Amino acid sequence: MDFGYEGKAVVITGSSKGIGRQTAEEMLKLGAKVMLVARGEEALVKAQKELSAYGKVEYIVQDVTEAGAGETIINAVIDKFGRLDVLVNNAGGAFAESFEDIEVSDWEGDLNLKLMSAVKMSKAALPHLKENGGAILNLTAIAGKAPGASTLPTAVSRSAGLSMTKAMSKDLGKYNIRVNAVCIGLIRSDQIEKMWQRQAPELSWEEFATTGHDNTPLGRIGETTEAANVITFLCSDLASYITGVAVNIDGGASPAL
Repeated sequence: MDFGYEGKAVVITGSSKGIGRQTAEEMLKLGAKVMLVARGEEALVKAQKELSAYGKVEYIVQDVTEAGAGETIINAVIDKFGRLDVLVNNAGGAFAESFEDIEVSDWEGDLNLKLMSAVKMSKAALPHLKENGGAILNLTAIAGKAPGASTLPTAVSRSAGLSMTKAMSKDLGKYNIRVNAVCIGLIRSDQIEKMWQRQAPELSWEEFATTGHDNTPLGRIGETTEAANVITFLCSDLASYITGVAVNIDGGASPAL
């Protein structure tokens, strides 16, 4: 089965670890060239060394919230690979509190990281994606569709990302640029593993991942590869008639469609 990645260039923000890194690995295995982006050089060097076994991978140390970061990153992709076909906006973090506990500065920081960084990256990428068509994939969270108590400001940032995804898909379809999103639920990550070590270090990962998840129909925490596989598909030629959708990767936990 041909995913159409051979020779294509991909940039993934927040890709030194977790879902971003795993997505890079899956796309490299299918023939893509990948630019990793993150703030920490040590983690990027480690990821590049490990991933180079699968294909051509470069990295750039960059905080996506800084002024001009989008142009700097995209220019590096063009300089290294000569083209751009796929942008995965994965930069983000977990920040969820009750409304009364959040300062205005926290709102601004969260929106800048999770929404505006994707806006800036997409704007910088657009001229190059228009050349051959391509794909933009925005990572959000299931709270963006169904906000719960004490999920602010992240639920609002993620909801805005979903609206942006749908509107962009309608504007950019004429250039054969597809724009989709994934809504992440409980997926294995550094944060989840720290929670495991803090809450139940006596349990194996398999035991922890399958304990106390009654609100998730599949009854467990998802693996990083399970998220990366969906992202890889949505950005591939196999999904050539899919745009403007937001796919839940949550084991069925979200009450929203």
